[in-house]
Amino acid sequence: MDARYEPSTAEQPTFERWEAAGVFGGRPDSGREPFVIALPLPNVTGDLHMGHALNGSYQDTLIRLRRMQGRDSLWICGTDHASIAVHAVIERQLRAEGLTRWDLGRERFLERVHRWREETGATIIRQFKRLGCTLDYEHERFTMDAGYVQAVVTMFVELYRKGYIYRDNRMINWCPTCRSTISDLEVRYEHAVDTLYEVRYRIAGADDFLTVATVRPETILADTAVAVHPDDARYTHLVGRTAIVPLVEREVPVIADEYVKMDFGTGALKVTPGHDLNDFEIGRRHGLEELAAIGFDGRMTELAGEFAGLPAAEAREKVRDALFAQGLLRKEQPYEHEVGHCDRTGDRVEPLISLQWFMRMDELAKPANEAVRSGRVRFHPKNQENIYYDWMLNLRPWCISRQLWWGHQIPVWYCPDGHQTVELSEPDACTTCGSRELERDPDVLDTWFSSALWPFATLGWPDGDAPRLERYYPGHVLATARDIINLWVARMLMMGIEFMGDIPFEDVVINPTILAPDGRRMSKSLGTGIDPLELVDKYGADATRYGLLKMSSTQDVRFSAGMIDEGAKFANKLWNAARFVLTQADTSVAPAPAGTALEDRWIRSRLAAELAGIVGQLERYDFSAAVKQLYAFVWNDFCDWYVEVVKPRLRGEERAEASANLLWMLEQILALTHPICPFVTEAIWRHLPGERDLLMLAPMPVADESHRNRAAEADMERAIEIVTAARAQPGAAVEVPDGFAGAAIVARLAPKPAGDGHAPDRAALERELAKLRSELDRAEGMLGNERFTSKAPPEVVAAEREKAERFAADLRALESRLAALE
Repeated sequence: MDARYEPSTAEQPTFERWEAAGVFGGRPDSGREPFVIALPLPNVTGDLHMGHALNGSYQDTLIRLRRMQGRDSLWICGTDHASIAVHAVIERQLRAEGLTRWDLGRERFLERVHRWREETGATIIRQFKRLGCTLDYEHERFTMDAGYVQAVVTMFVELYRKGYIYRDNRMINWCPTCRSTISDLEVRYEHAVDTLYEVRYRIAGADDFLTVATVRPETILADTAVAVHPDDARYTHLVGRTAIVPLVEREVPVIADEYVKMDFGTGALKVTPGHDLNDFEIGRRHGLEELAAIGFDGRMTELAGEFAGLPAAEAREKVRDALFAQGLLRKEQPYEHEVGHCDRTGDRVEPLISLQWFMRMDELAKPANEAVRSGRVRFHPKNQENIYYDWMLNLRPWCISRQLWWGHQIPVWYCPDGHQTVELSEPDACTTCGSRELERDPDVLDTWFSSALWPFATLGWPDGDAPRLERYYPGHVLATARDIINLWVARMLMMGIEFMGDIPFEDVVINPTILAPDGRRMSKSLGTGIDPLELVDKYGADATRYGLLKMSSTQDVRFSAGMIDEGAKFANKLWNAARFVLTQADTSVAPAPAGTALEDRWIRSRLAAELAGIVGQLERYDFSAAVKQLYAFVWNDFCDWYVEVVKPRLRGEERAEASANLLWMLEQILALTHPICPFVTEAIWRHLPGERDLLMLAPMPVADESHRNRAAEADMERAIEIVTAARAQPGAAVEVPDGFAGAAIVARLAPKPAGDGHAPDRAALERELAKLRSELDRAEGMLGNERFTSKAPPEVVAAEREKAERFAADLRALESRLAALE
């Protein structure tokens, strides 16, 4: 073994050996119970960011654990075509060339997209390999490959025929920059400070006014009513009368509707069904006309008269000035509210009425909600169910059509008479009138529509003969972020039950968002982003995985470079301990749980306890707790104490026995550590004696309760306390209780007292000083960690504080002792 572990030279060849083993794609003929995770499909345009790295670390840890536990593990791999994101990339290239997509036309634009993808490939999939992710790369899927396209078309046609999908003029969210609809879940609400205007509307045939409050005076031009609450005594005499819309002099009814809030503004509401969702619902209830003053280009329409052609924001100021000039503007005041923005472009969303394709989900939601309610589908942490229910219990029709070219084109054809023909492939004639003049709907489907069938379309659905589908559906775990619980998780659940008759997964593990060290969100534009691949380059993949898993939590967390560095030190500590064992132990001896010495019985007992604890933490998706427990066991118990205690026995009569137990313990620890730190453990495994398969394919150790020995643990803990105290006071007499089982260990490790003829060894004192400083740094680090002090039980925090105080006192005493030797 090399003197030092170098991730930069070890990781790539190690991954190549894993990939050559041919097990990433599952072993369907193995007879083993399957275990399946579907990767949250990243955009084909994307690069690996911190969220991907954390999420990938979660999933690969689970996949490796279950593979070692004997499961036929499959991690479904692929990317999403990402309609809007790809349009942004290609249209940016076109703008640099002085072109638009309309200059190219649909066919040439799509040719360019395909050419771009062939040139760039899916960069992020290659990057997952850098992290050590054992995805099913052999069966990598893309949501625009031929088989997947057929699955999407099949789902659309079947849902249409069942009456779930329909076409209608309804209020939608329109992004003027994307030039497309976006779903409710793709609207990000941001705090804004606008002006609230109070505008007077004359009552026809009377010397009276109704005053309304609005933040969008430009939409007054499309008003078709004024509404008041039926119980508002201020206005009951005006219900049924006619108001005159300012500037356009349109006469509109004064109506009563319970939606109106009597305590907001003036209590009177201008109703613009064409530009506000709530107004749209009021308009449908009252049969109001639906006018549009703002067009799909974000500019005022011909309906706006003198303001036609102006951008909506500019028209707002012009309309305000006109209202002021006519004496109809009564009041202006600042108004704070939440405004919808396109999650992709950041632009303000324009609510508009448009003829679009919609999908109703109320019936589909019922069995999905029951699956969650009954516990068949479990969220981790459980409080994330609230996000799921907040949406699923208040569903609105989902607008699934998008005015884009890249994506799954809607399988609907229209004849000149307006009849719709919905088929799996292009029809020869209209199914209603027989016309052969057919034109396909130009729109594509929402990306989230196609990703809803990811867990089963990737396995061969709707092919009737799909052995992978039969074996690997349903899956088991889905690890993802909370911001797509409703965009993706809920929809997969509905579609899985509808088309496969079963839930697509059992456990939904929600990973936290990793924030910048200062608490802000990570962002390239803000300068707060941290590239996980740079961490891999600097510290290694194991260190990156270790640190991310350790800093994970049930809440959002701040990034800690210190935890990544700790991961690198952990890997090196394990490497150095293994190097010592393999160079000092008798490697001709078969590894076995051998030896009756206290330290042997103690370390086997500790292993049995830690195996059960660490594996249990991973199985409960508490990755941070598992990493902390692993660190304490490997670093402290095995490396610092057991290896140290057993050293003299490797040179004496007990060499064979000590070697067997030491080698066995190293095997067990490497296997236990492998799911979290796969590269360094696999690299060490290659150096162990004997013929061996990959550690990745080795069995995960199972806790042997017969090895639990609480008496040995108590004796060893007492010995450690005595030795630690003696090292803190070199030269002082060491008191060992009569008949103490750990007396030999104390004699072996404790410094000799000054009175027995041995002068204090300065080098030994300095080594002990370094060790004490390390222990103090660790304790102070724990106490300086707000997450530890706020979340750990008070008695645990108090014990850690007591340790820190004891280490500090011992350190001062040892420094004084060294000073006296000068």
